[in-house]
Amino acid sequence: MSHTLGIRQAQKQKTRQALLDAALALLEEQSLSSLGLREVTRAVGVAPTAFYRHFRSTADLGVALVEEALGSLHPMIRTTVSTTGDPEERVARAIDLIARHVDGYPAHVRFIARERHGGVQPVREAIRDQLARFAHEVKAELAKDSVSRGWSEDDLLMLAHLYVDQMLSTASLFLEALEGPEEERADRTRHVTQLATRQMRLIGLGRQHWLD
Repeated sequence: MSHTLGIRQAQKQKTRQALLDAALALLEEQSLSSLGLREVTRAVGVAPTAFYRHFRSTADLGVALVEEALGSLHPMIRTTVSTTGDPEERVARAIDLIARHVDGYPAHVRFIARERHGGVQPVREAIRDQLARFAHEVKAELAKDSVSRGWSEDDLLMLAHLYVDQMLSTASLFLEALEGPEEERADRTRHVTQLATRQMRLIGLGRQHWLD
């Protein structure tokens, strides 16, 4: 009996993941607010009623996609502001981590970039909540650095949000660099890396002199 339940649970999870994957593929060309559940179920090859065994609505599916796209990134986000290494090493490490993530998960990055200010409120709120968690985790890492000595909690959190916003902006720029003519990709990626490096340096300089 338990073996049968295990098989059913595995099949249910497989169908759920298939719906998420299909939705993410369809969202390459449209926003979540325009996505219909029949499009998603048609792409998976299941009846529309099967959708409701896994999600209450397309908004609920969108929230699940937010968790899939951002939920596993917390260790990486903390690593980007790790206190190990000198400032230049930290900047290079952060930008490299962002670039590799975008290269590996472009559809997820595109979904977050589009839906962060999109028309589906539960999804906007889910993204906002995840980014707030990132900011608090980054704040905890920044507090370990001697440069942060004397900073108020509010100022540290403000700086953490600034770093998180910069990471998102850099990810969006790397995503744009992946698109367009193949022969120009290397130049576009190099330009993004150079720009992001300068921006991170600027934030770092401001941080060093904030208490002056």
